[in-house]
Amino acid sequence: MDNTGKEKEAIQLMADADKKVKSSGSFLGGMFGGGHHKVEEACEMYCRAANMFKMAKNWSAAGAAFCKAARLHMQLQNKHDCATSFIDAGNAYKKSDPNGKTGRFTIAAKHHISIAEIYEAELVDIEKAIAHYEQAADYYKGEESNSSANKCLLKVGAYCAQLEQYQKAIEIYEQVGANTMDNPLLKYSAKEYFFKASLCHFIVDELNAKIAIEKYEEMFPAFSDSRECKLLKKLLEAHEEQNSEAFTEAVKEFDSISRLDQWHTTLLLRIKKTIQGDEGDLK
Repeated sequence: MDNTGKEKEAIQLMADADKKVKSSGSFLGGMFGGGHHKVEEACEMYCRAANMFKMAKNWSAAGAAFCKAARLHMQLQNKHDCATSFIDAGNAYKKSDPNGKTGRFTIAAKHHISIAEIYEAELVDIEKAIAHYEQAADYYKGEESNSSANKCLLKVGAYCAQLEQYQKAIEIYEQVGANTMDNPLLKYSAKEYFFKASLCHFIVDELNAKIAIEKYEEMFPAFSDSRECKLLKKLLEAHEEQNSEAFTEAVKEFDSISRLDQWHTTLLLRIKKTIQGDEGDLK
């Protein structure tokens, strides 16, 4: 069968699958059952159509068919198959437009975010969520959608720090901080990213943290006057003196004005535990 024949057959499969989906939700379909079975059949047909479009090198149509299959897999609670179909869709869209000129990269990026969220919430596989957020960030960079890329990278940074992959988290926070500090609308956030990078440095090595904080102050003078930077300096001093009470007091004082979330609290506790004789809490 030549490419035109494959394409025609794929188009027919798509039309038949669409009909099945419609009838599965109809009154009669609901009354006499079989709705679930029809959705499964439609899902299989979309996948077959997608693969035929691939053989015919109609990448855009293949991407659309894989998306339809992914949504049905989601409906059927087949989470792994849903993720796989979204990945196939992303790869097909990438081939349809390797330079990302028509916004296909944005579509692919959004699919990877959907998959990452499935791994985060439903399957609790953080390593896989990280991989998909990174892939989404790459697609966004391909379209020069830097703020969307940064959002994905910040997710990666937060998870890497939780998983004790501090070096990778530091690189991300420094990169995003440097990207945002010159933007008048975003520069307020830069101090938060340098603060997070400093905490990661601090867990690894106190001297590293000191050097990093000086570097951030040089790069971004507004960081010096921030409450975050003042807190870091108090924490360094308390750590040098191995004074866990002073450490806790500094954290409490900061928290009374700017609430520290679970992520910050976790990292601060990890730092505090490196003070000798510490009880391991922030009370």
